[in-house]
Amino acid sequence: MSADAGVGADASALPARLRRTLDDLGGSFIKIGQALSMRPDLFPEPYLRQLRDLREHARPFSAQEAKAELEHALARPLSDVLRSFDSEPFAAASIAQVHHATLPYGKDVIVKIRRPHMRERIDDDMRLLVAVARLAGTAIPSLRRLQLERLAREIWTNLRRETDLLQEARNIRRFCEAYKQRTDVYVPEAIEALCRESILVQVLSHGRSIEDPAVVQDGPRIAGVLVDFYLEQLLKSGLFHGDPHPGNLFLMEDGRICFHDFGLVGYLDRTTRRNLGIFLQAFVQQDAGWMLDAAIELSLIDRTADRALFVPGIEEILSDYSSLPLKDWSIADAFLRVMRLGDGAHVAVPYNLMVLVRALFLIEGCLHRLDPDFNVLDSPIAKGEAAIADTLGGRPERAAMARLKTELALSAQDLPALLASLLHRAHQDGKEPALGLRIARSEEIERRRDRRAGLLALALLSVGLLVASALLAQVNAGPHVLGMPAAALIGFALAIWLCLRVARLARSLWQG
Repeated sequence: MSADAGVGADASALPARLRRTLDDLGGSFIKIGQALSMRPDLFPEPYLRQLRDLREHARPFSAQEAKAELEHALARPLSDVLRSFDSEPFAAASIAQVHHATLPYGKDVIVKIRRPHMRERIDDDMRLLVAVARLAGTAIPSLRRLQLERLAREIWTNLRRETDLLQEARNIRRFCEAYKQRTDVYVPEAIEALCRESILVQVLSHGRSIEDPAVVQDGPRIAGVLVDFYLEQLLKSGLFHGDPHPGNLFLMEDGRICFHDFGLVGYLDRTTRRNLGIFLQAFVQQDAGWMLDAAIELSLIDRTADRALFVPGIEEILSDYSSLPLKDWSIADAFLRVMRLGDGAHVAVPYNLMVLVRALFLIEGCLHRLDPDFNVLDSPIAKGEAAIADTLGGRPERAAMARLKTELALSAQDLPALLASLLHRAHQDGKEPALGLRIARSEEIERRRDRRAGLLALALLSVGLLVASALLAQVNAGPHVLGMPAAALIGFALAIWLCLRVARLARSLWQG
């Protein structure tokens, strides 16, 4: 095997290796990976796919710790609050675990309890990550444009928000109120009087996972309900569930889809919803100029950017989809590709749109499992028009539409004369008209992005090894070498080797 082949194989294994490392570290590092899965401007699709697959799982903590955490948060004995409490959790994740319980008046509930000292652990991990990001940005010039310290602090802020169970209870209330009229979707209400920052008490519900083979026979109907519900969330109310992976969705006996886990919730304001509806319409209609306008309004592309640089990229995206059957069209992928136009330059995507892209990929994955032949574009074609009309305050009157058509026709007639006048004036002033196109080579852009992503992955792996080695050193178990546990010493050595490799690769990337 050649050296180049070995390097390529090593690079192709990096996404899975990064996911496994974060998974092994657990706790806040899984949440960090989930946050990074919402950054398509930093990572190519293989990394995003692996990071989206991160699932929270961990060994449960003891019943004594769970009861102590409950009594501490509620400031009273457990028997005063609950008639019964199952000591054994029925689900355990890296951040919290869930128990069955019964309220004094007989209502069955679930009690979600955040792991003891989890907030302190998150803060410690994130302080280390911020420090490493600051050091990397200072020592490696090629990483400065990635603004790693700002990214780490943003993840820290969002991580604290997502692990605040009282905020999750408020999110549940907002969903219950916003979608109470729907008869095909169910959100179990939270008992807010018993909720705290570290505790969530929620009505118990039952059902089958949407991955259950018994549910697949009802797949087409469920897929239709999911699409309709998400279009209502994204285009009408603006409040949407940001983490719709199969573990958070199940089918109840009465046919309703039950949603769980409201730690990650996004919100789109009225203007963003309108522009999202326009983006969907432009995508369906295969109109590159219209789609570019919508992308700029959505802040996927900076308003100050040269439009001419982005039109060819959007035309290429639309051309690729035009050759596919409609069932293979992906709104999430189209969004992602637009965000990546221009090698990340002139793009400043708001956080809620990052959450949106993650949710779109997850919901499309659910749809393909439920009904491989489902056409995700059928509903957006109709719903997008209705949403645009709704955000404008109702359907425009015929007179207004007639005026719009007339003015558009007049503008189209005047446009050639206007362009000719501008060109003539430019020549008279002795200036060359600035009508040239500068299009970067897409292959080179992809190559640079992949190299930066690999570099960032290696940096994250080195951080993970440093943290893991520090934990092993504290445990102080196993054989010792030079007064330190051998496993910790090996970990530190590997981490230092990785840091040196990162520095060498960064130098070559900066020079190249």
